[in-house]
Amino acid sequence: MTTKQGLLIVNLGTPSQATDRAIKCYLGEFLRDRHVVDLNPFIWLPILYGIVIPKRLKYITQHYQEIWLNNKSPLLYYSELLTEKLQTAYPQVQCELAMTYGEPSLNNALNKLKSCETIHVLSLYPQYSTTTTLAVIDSIKKITKPWSHPPKFNYLYDYADHPAYISALAQQIDQSICINQPDTLLLSYHGIPISYIKKRQDEYVERCELTSQHLKQQLERHYPKLNILMTYQSRFGKSPWTEPNTSDVLVELAKQQRSVAVVCPGFAVDCIETLHEIDIENRELFMQHGGQQFSYIPALNASDAQLELQKQIVNDLLTQTE
Repeated sequence: MTTKQGLLIVNLGTPSQATDRAIKCYLGEFLRDRHVVDLNPFIWLPILYGIVIPKRLKYITQHYQEIWLNNKSPLLYYSELLTEKLQTAYPQVQCELAMTYGEPSLNNALNKLKSCETIHVLSLYPQYSTTTTLAVIDSIKKITKPWSHPPKFNYLYDYADHPAYISALAQQIDQSICINQPDTLLLSYHGIPISYIKKRQDEYVERCELTSQHLKQQLERHYPKLNILMTYQSRFGKSPWTEPNTSDVLVELAKQQRSVAVVCPGFAVDCIETLHEIDIENRELFMQHGGQQFSYIPALNASDAQLELQKQIVNDLLTQTE
C-alpha cells in the first residue's frame, strides 16, 4: 500500500484584486506578521493602519494595476501555472498552492491535504530567511497544532546553491546578455533589516552571497569582462537595511553612463517588486540620471527551466520519505 503524498507549494502572497480594498486587506495581513515587521504591535499597528497604509495605498494600487496579468497579480498567475505543471508531472501526488498572506490561504490548502500521510512543503524562496521561509513553517505549525492526527511534514530549507537553479538562472541571464550586451549585471535581492540578521541570527545574506558566488563563477567563464554586482532592493522605513541599495547603485552607474541588466535571483516568479519596482521605477531612475541602456531579466516564472528545477527539488523531497 502506497502512502498518500501531498505537495504544498507556497509563495509570499498577493491581493486578490487591484483595488484599494483588496490591497488594504492584503497589506494589513502581511505587515502585521512579526516575522516581517518585528515591532511591538501596540506601537506598530496604529502606525500601520493610521499612517503607512493610508499614505501608500493609492500608489500601491496604481502599481498593481500597471502590472496586473490576466485578471490576476503576476505572482499568483505564475505560481498557479507552475503548480498546474507540477501536478501534471506528479499525478500520484496531490499538489496545492498556498500563500502565506492572502488567497489561496495556507489554512484552506492544508485542509485539502489533511488526509495525506506526508506533506512536502516547497517554499518558493531560493534563499532562506526568517522573514519568509520561517514564516511559512511557523504558520503551518500553528494551523496544524490542533489536528489530532497531523501528517508528517517535510520542509525545504532553500535551494540557494542548487545546481539546476544556478544553471537555469545563468541560462536566463545569458539569453538577455547576448541580445542587450550590457557592461554591468546587477544581482538584486530583496533586502531585510540589519537588526533581524543580528537578533535572529538570520542567514539570509550568506545564502544570497552563496547564490551570487555560484552565478558569478558560471557567468565569468563566458563573460570575463562583465561587471557583476550584488545589491539589495525594497528598503522600507528608516532603520538600516542590507546594503548596497539597488537604487543607489543604479544612480551611480547611470552617472558613469553604463549599460545595465538587472536580474532578481531571490524571486522565483515575477511580482510587484520586480515588474514595477525594478522594471518601471528603477528603469526610470537609471535613465533620468544619464544611463545608456537598461534591461530587466525576467524571473524563471513557469518556464521549462523553472519546471525542471522544481522537479529535481520535488524528486529529492519525495526520495527523503521512501
